[in-house]
Amino acid sequence: MDQVEVFKALSNKTRLQILNWLKSPELNFPEQAVYGYDNGVCVGQIQLKAGLTQSTISEYLSALQRAGLVKSTRVGQWTYYQRNEDAFAALSQLIQSEI
Repeated sequence: MDQVEVFKALSNKTRLQILNWLKSPELNFPEQAVYGYDNGVCVGQIQLKAGLTQSTISEYLSALQRAGLVKSTRVGQWTYYQRNEDAFAALSQLIQSEI
């Protein structure tokens, strides 16, 4: 886990919101229920909720993915994102033991 990448990714309000939304996708993205939540939430749903451009959301999700905080799954032309809970457990451990 690259600490600098993680903390850079967490330093943006919208990226924090996205992580919070992805913690409970069924609650925050009810429209996704039609497609299921097994692969995560479609980037289009995240963009609609955030109210930002596709390019901005893609940039934010890329930063979160580089930090290891989210995982992506490509299904056809769609990309789905979900939290990487293992990374959050490692981050919690890092904060408790080193910071």
